[in-house]
Amino acid sequence: MADQPKTAEPARAGLSPRKKQQISRGIQYAVLVVVLVLLVLYADWGSLAQNFAKPDVAKQTLPELFTIALRNTVIYTVTGFVLAFLVGLLLALMRLSPVRPYRWIAIVYIEIFRGLPALLIFIMITFLPLALPGFEVPFGTYGQVALGLGAIGAAYQAEVFRAGLQAVPKGQVEAARSLGMSATRAQFTVVIPQALRMVIPPTTNQFVALLKDSSLVLFLGVSSEYVELAKFGNDLASQHSNATPIMVSGLTYLIVTIPLGYLATRLEGRKGRNR
Repeated sequence: MADQPKTAEPARAGLSPRKKQQISRGIQYAVLVVVLVLLVLYADWGSLAQNFAKPDVAKQTLPELFTIALRNTVIYTVTGFVLAFLVGLLLALMRLSPVRPYRWIAIVYIEIFRGLPALLIFIMITFLPLALPGFEVPFGTYGQVALGLGAIGAAYQAEVFRAGLQAVPKGQVEAARSLGMSATRAQFTVVIPQALRMVIPPTTNQFVALLKDSSLVLFLGVSSEYVELAKFGNDLASQHSNATPIMVSGLTYLIVTIPLGYLATRLEGRKGRNR
């Protein structure tokens, strides 16, 4: 008996992947438009402008914002970053040391200061004179804030440095040793310079993190001479009963942090292309 011709299978009902993707994208656009329309209709724009963007309050805020708040923020961040950089590098070298007690000390420090809230560390620093009678942090409030930021940043920076140091090929160390360099000289002239170049992008991000952490001065009850951007905005907002100073302080943070974040992204991209 001759084989019967097979009947054509019915075409499967359904949409092509491309069509599904178009529909999904259309739904996402529609949801976004609905949310924006609801936001525009719901918000009281007059009240928002009156409470968060009052021109005369912003104008009164600007002079001291730059001469006191931004200046202090930069001082706190730079001094804290320098301390974090140096201590972080030392901790990273200790973390990779063949001497076991050095490794333990570095690990304990890193785990403790990465595990504790930054605010708690700041508060603990204010109690140092009580725990260590006769001890005073140099440079007063500036020193206390720099010490707090440095102690926090060093724990994170140490891990950044450790990754950079471990990324340097061991063959380069062996080549340096074959040229007659001591282990210490090879470390400081061959390994560390290369590691520093590799960790520039994450170090830039660390600087931005410290800049934002400097706002913890808000909780230390410092006088008006030592305020930074966040406390400055909060104090003036209470004084004017208006949130415009807080908005101005926030915008000032963004003016500094967004370019730095963009720079870190560019450096990260360049680093990836050079691999």
